[in-house]
Amino acid sequence: MKQLERFAQSFVDVVWGLPLVCLLIGGGLFFLVFSRALPYRYFGHAVGIMLGRYDTPNAPGELTHFQALAAALANTMGLGNIAGVALAIVAGGPGAVFWMWVSAVVGIATKFFTCSLGVMFRGRDSLGQLQGGPMYVIREALPSAFYPLAILFCIAGLVGTLPMFQANQLSALIADTLFSGAPPLWAGAVTGVGLAAVVASVIFGGLQRVAKVAQAALPLMVVIYVLMTLWVLANHLPQIPAVLVSIVVEAFNPQAIAGGFMGVMLVGISRGAFSNEAGVGTEVMAHGAARTNEPIREGVLATLGPVFDTLLICTCTALVILLAGDWRTPGELSGITLTANAFRSEMGVIGQMALGFVALILSTTTMFTGWYYGAKCFGFLFGAQWQHWFRWFFVAAVVFGATVSIDVVFNLISASYGLMAIPTMLSTLLLAPKVMAAARSYFATID
Repeated sequence: MKQLERFAQSFVDVVWGLPLVCLLIGGGLFFLVFSRALPYRYFGHAVGIMLGRYDTPNAPGELTHFQALAAALANTMGLGNIAGVALAIVAGGPGAVFWMWVSAVVGIATKFFTCSLGVMFRGRDSLGQLQGGPMYVIREALPSAFYPLAILFCIAGLVGTLPMFQANQLSALIADTLFSGAPPLWAGAVTGVGLAAVVASVIFGGLQRVAKVAQAALPLMVVIYVLMTLWVLANHLPQIPAVLVSIVVEAFNPQAIAGGFMGVMLVGISRGAFSNEAGVGTEVMAHGAARTNEPIREGVLATLGPVFDTLLICTCTALVILLAGDWRTPGELSGITLTANAFRSEMGVIGQMALGFVALILSTTTMFTGWYYGAKCFGFLFGAQWQHWFRWFFVAAVVFGATVSIDVVFNLISASYGLMAIPTMLSTLLLAPKVMAAARSYFATID
């Protein structure tokens, strides 16, 4: 296990170096400037799309606009919002939160471009079904010399979309609550098998069942989690300004933990990308399944993702952890257990139970959507006629993830996300002019 941990750490260190950070943040800034902040001006229109005012039932695709957004958010609003933020704060201090915000703000522009392309360049799989995703964008819109990028995306996607992180952290929370004192491996195996059964019952119903579960569960989760955070904030009103100042100041502190300014920035941006997935490409597969003939409309809708995911939910988690104060001496606490301890210290048993409910929704909906993403990558590589076999592999990964080290799981998934971002961002940068040409036409009609 120690060798696996060292390999996973080395893998993520190599992938999440300065070049990838420059690609994600630099690319996002390019999209922001190149579009002249166009997607930021139409948040009202994005809300209208989400509410169904522009649905086109007869258009090609599988999901309504809201279902596509819910499916995308089901994957981004995972335990990365609870456990990932805790890991970021322990590794990089309060300053890591600032860089998570930066990744979200520029990620709004990135999602507009990537998800517009996901509909603009949909392609047919080996069964003739219409599909969206970075691999199809690369295949349909770029010369054949770029095809290896599509292969890279799918290979990394087979690992990055696996449910191991969600299963690991939900298993840790359940074991801490229900099986306290039991051997970790035994508790993980029991909870892993139970989770695998729940996941199997949904993913064997296909994308429509996944989307319906997500659109029903996520709004309830958001309301509960925001109310929990407001309770904690109300009890710490005098400390809130100091916490906000520390987030900004520590982001630029050359003596900060995690290797100073550059280390904190790398931690924050990598965790931000893990959370909102802007530029990673998974969200392109969800929005690419939307029932629409307007690529730009879907791109506008996708801009809401980083707002709900990082700027709202991740900020809630960060504020609770920083106000509770346990992050300075986490001891054996890691990931979700640190967040759970913060809510328990602030709200007692009710806080722990409420967080358990939120974590259950977040982890299961993320696992449901992760299956869809992984199956699409598998189908692209080996043929859509074989992708039903991926379900069994995915269910087995739930049990495996529940029984291994959090460091191994998080680093493997995070590194795979980084590899997925390379083909997604490169192809989007090359095709950005096509998005802007379509955007000018679309927004001229809207205005």
